[in-house]
Amino acid sequence: MGQFQAFAHPWWVNLLLIVPAGSYFLWRRKGLELPLRKKLVITAYALAFGFVEAAVVVYLRAAVGLLPGYNDGTLAEVRRLSATYHQAQFTRFPPSLLTIEVLREAATMLMLVCTALLAATRSRERWASFLWAFAIWDITYYATLWATVGWPASLKELDVLFLIPVPWVAPVWYPLLISALTLLAVSIAKTRAKAPAAG
Repeated sequence: MGQFQAFAHPWWVNLLLIVPAGSYFLWRRKGLELPLRKKLVITAYALAFGFVEAAVVVYLRAAVGLLPGYNDGTLAEVRRLSATYHQAQFTRFPPSLLTIEVLREAATMLMLVCTALLAATRSRERWASFLWAFAIWDITYYATLWATVGWPASLKELDVLFLIPVPWVAPVWYPLLISALTLLAVSIAKTRAKAPAAG
């Protein structure tokens, strides 16, 4: 597991802690026109997408030899043998797959943005929809990896969060904290009913 790392690298990744509080501050007076039904649809999408992202990571680990036992064992055996895996081992990551991984991350962000654009018409609700989807997707991603291959073994484990424009490295608790605070910010922002159209 190595030494405990309290902050993310590069330094500016730590500024993401401002996003939930800053967003809530923008929403608190006027509220959000984001009804429960829309949140539930976004949640269903984000849960499924988080699982798919984790599955891709499992396949990548197998492809580059970082997933012991996947050829012969059951998923339970893979989970047991994967306890020694360390996410930040990019020295064994082939450049060709690294290129695909960067493109996959860009596609992931585009999919989350498109979800927000489809969910709402105003920028404040689009931003809330994006953050809601992102937070649920992120939590589901880590939960799926833990449930399937037993990683992370601890919330202190280091993870490469993103590769664009440079690798973002942080302990797992950091993105989970931001995601939890984001869900809280969207949840406690008062929901406004949409004004009826004049007719």
